[in-house]
Amino acid sequence: MYERKILPNLNCGLDLIGEVLYGKWKIRLLWFINQGHQRPSELQRKIPDASRRVLNIQLKELEEHDLIKRKVYAVVPPKVEYSLTEFGKTLIPVISVLGNWGDDNQEKLRSVILKRLTP
Repeated sequence: MYERKILPNLNCGLDLIGEVLYGKWKIRLLWFINQGHQRPSELQRKIPDASRRVLNIQLKELEEHDLIKRKVYAVVPPKVEYSLTEFGKTLIPVISVLGNWGDDNQEKLRSVILKRLTP
């Protein structure tokens, strides 16, 4: 298991947000759960580039940060569903604004990203 060598700075709002949302798929997971995609298999289909293991790790971290809740149904095979907590729902407007900014600036963003990736 990974053990941090340096403790995070928790004195700044941006550092706190980074600590909670750091992870390639977390923002998308929150968005898709808000849209009603609650089962792990549905989330996997929405984010095919992510491995099931990484999605599970990031879902667990979102749960530990009280942004989502996990409900396990006592059936065979086991059924699991995720939903946003009230606290998690407060992030949706923020994610929406970020997504709109990305849409509005997608040409510029693609240009700078591709420039960085091209030798």
